[in-house]
Amino acid sequence: MTAADQTPVLEVDGLSLEFRTRSRVAEVLSAVSFDMRAGETLCLVGESGCGKSMTALAIMRLIPPLGRIGAGSVRLRGADLAAHDEAAMREVRGNKISMIFQEPMTALNPVYTVGDQIAEPLRLHQGLSKAQARERAIEMLKSVGIPLPERRVDDYPHQMSGGMRQRVMIAIALACDPDVLIADEPTTALDVTVQAQIFDLLREQQARRGTAVLLITHDMGAVSEMADRVVVMYGGRVVEQGGVREILAEPRHPYTRGLIACLPELDRQPTDIRPDLPEIPGVVPSVWERGAGCPFRDRCSQAMARCAEAFPPLTQVGAAHEVACWLYPEAAP
Repeated sequence: MTAADQTPVLEVDGLSLEFRTRSRVAEVLSAVSFDMRAGETLCLVGESGCGKSMTALAIMRLIPPLGRIGAGSVRLRGADLAAHDEAAMREVRGNKISMIFQEPMTALNPVYTVGDQIAEPLRLHQGLSKAQARERAIEMLKSVGIPLPERRVDDYPHQMSGGMRQRVMIAIALACDPDVLIADEPTTALDVTVQAQIFDLLREQQARRGTAVLLITHDMGAVSEMADRVVVMYGGRVVEQGGVREILAEPRHPYTRGLIACLPELDRQPTDIRPDLPEIPGVVPSVWERGAGCPFRDRCSQAMARCAEAFPPLTQVGAAHEVACWLYPEAAP
């Protein structure tokens, strides 16, 4: 890998996101930091409600009306997106950063053909004519493995299967050769065979284009298959991050251990008596109920008094492995 390849494409530094109502303020994201390099897959991991998708929306500046970025920066090749106005962000979205949403049937516009939807960012960002954009749309459909692309380019979303619609979403996202591709649970509601095909397609396209991929998932199996590095989130905070091998082989945070322990395994010597899978008790706290301290403390079997007093700093426990937990003496003030 060259020195240029080591330079981060995307840098998220101390990102905080607030939801404001007339009577109160809730911190949805707190001091979230990570970076990504060209050709790398970084997985954001955690249960629903941990802040993964909201992190992606904050990067894209697509946060809900009640939300606002309270602190921190998001830099794309050195340019701070948090300082961009809406016109500048429209030049970035779908061009330099693209996103694949969870459910393609709701993300795709039902009244436009898939070809028109692939062509739109090409005409907007690259100035292609209608005919040129259509030819490029056919090329993109072919590149993502859709058969008979010359015919399917005129299909509407409802005429395609779930797997085909997800391939169309990938084609739209990659049409302008973005620097960063955000994939938010890209295989939700797809069967296992189609999931494997979508992951193979993402890897193939990434190898061909050198795109940095931010994969959002709660599936640790997908993490082991796709990730180069992993960021574990809980309660809007980063609780652990590092290389995928270190995270899966030596998880340090109790929450990460719980996620990995919940993975089912094939029994090498199957019997009629099978132990129950362990589970993490409780639920992710609401953004209005987190308070000070570690947001995982009420579900953690190793919680101590100080866990309710302050959130621990990220502490290095390996060459590129960090954890935010008071269990480690390195984290003591």
